Amino acid sequence: MTQKYIEKILTARVYDVAIESPLEVANRLGTRLENHILLKREDLQPVFSFKLRGAYNKLFQLLRGGEVKGVIAASAGNHAQGLALSASKLGVKATIVMPKTTPRIKVDAVRSYGAKAVLFGDTYDEASEYAYELAEKEGLSFIHPYDDPDVIAGQGTVAMEILRQYPEPIHAVFIPVGGGGLIAGMGAYIKYLRPEIKVIGVEPEDAACMAEAFKKNRRVTLDTVGIFADGVAVRQVGRETFRVAKQCVDEVITVSTDEICAAIKDIFDDTRSITEPAGALAVAGIKKYIDSHGLKDQTLVAINSGANMNFDRLRHVSERAELGEHGEGLVAVTIPEKPGSFLKFCKTIGKRGITEFNYRYADDRDAHVFAGIKLSEGLAEMDQLIEKLETAGYPVLSMTDNEVAKMHVRYMVGGHVHGLENEVLYRFEFPERPGALLNFLSQIGTRWNISLFHYRNHGAAYGRVLVGLQVPASDHKALKDFLSSLGYRWWEETDNPAYSMFLGG
Repeated sequence: MTQKYIEKILTARVYDVAIESPLEVANRLGTRLENHILLKREDLQPVFSFKLRGAYNKLFQLLRGGEVKGVIAASAGNHAQGLALSASKLGVKATIVMPKTTPRIKVDAVRSYGAKAVLFGDTYDEASEYAYELAEKEGLSFIHPYDDPDVIAGQGTVAMEILRQYPEPIHAVFIPVGGGGLIAGMGAYIKYLRPEIKVIGVEPEDAACMAEAFKKNRRVTLDTVGIFADGVAVRQVGRETFRVAKQCVDEVITVSTDEICAAIKDIFDDTRSITEPAGALAVAGIKKYIDSHGLKDQTLVAINSGANMNFDRLRHVSERAELGEHGEGLVAVTIPEKPGSFLKFCKTIGKRGITEFNYRYADDRDAHVFAGIKLSEGLAEMDQLIEKLETAGYPVLSMTDNEVAKMHVRYMVGGHVHGLENEVLYRFEFPERPGALLNFLSQIGTRWNISLFHYRNHGAAYGRVLVGLQVPASDHKALKDFLSSLGYRWWEETDNPAYSMFLGG
């Protein structure tokens, strides 16, 4: 382990703006999981995230080295607010380039600290490229959100506080990973002072750039990243952060969107605070680690890294939390379309709580029922229910892990359409900003007839759409070429069983 990082962390200048955040016991979660769980409350920082530690330390060191004309950064949120506050404190002009998809609450927060917010592009990469251009053009100092030794050292002060606050044995510290600045700084400090403590990174399954880098022993660039946990939606880890992480990180695990939502709820139950998705990654990782290792009676620390959550995203979180906690299962069941069959089916389910029940007459032979079932014993109970239904002669499909079913079909169940020819189904994500939906419709609907459309606004940076199009087989290649030219992420779902059972022609 490089000596320089220990010295830089011990001498980092962060407490002009940051607080020493509390390390709190998660009593309810710990009791349920039979382990001692501690939450490092970085969500309580003045900008509701740990990011101001690294931003302030970097800016302070720059000023110590000489005159600074101004600083610039690219960020969709937490680094932007941290740098804006730091620059305000130190009397430096700051410019933050943010994607046009950035939620208004974060743009307003940056401007409230006196920084100039420039909206450019739809993604962080586009904003970052433009920020570098402005830096060169206007003579500004670029402050990287993670791949900088002074930023890494500032984030490492989180570990310094933990080891001082809790000198007793710790089995593992779980740290959210985006570009790697937090885990590099914390890992360097922990492994130098307490090498027996495991340092475990946690990433979303759809943005696992550090996990992929560890697998291949080199930095990789992901083709796409999921945007639910936008605070860690990074396509490639930093060069310096990966170099340090290789020396001090024991393991990187990944968690699903549903598991993140369940962790947000767990944190709320213990603290009555709401973290952003990236801020709940560590708790989701702890739960998965305990389950896979059969761990008991150990001390585990989770970094609650941030709480910059849009209020309207809570609808989506609450819907998915029960699935992530395995407290709800979704099934699609075919029953005979005749008197009494509905009652017989309900009796087979028994006294289990029903969270959702969707049905509509389709024809005089079969009926398809989409049901949400309350679970008290997790997925094992779901398996038992499916087995019971199959034994009773019902064709049944589990929809608990079917993204189209969870995101769209459960809100659309209304029966099949007869006589509809050549329908194909696609799922899209597009940047969420005023006029975006109209623009999407204008581009997608110019050549083929739209036969199905479902859109829900989740308060996220990207809108999610399910579209049915009538496309002759001879046009399938032309359609895919056209979709690729739009620049949106898309998936074909024509063969998805949730579609064929409830919506297909």
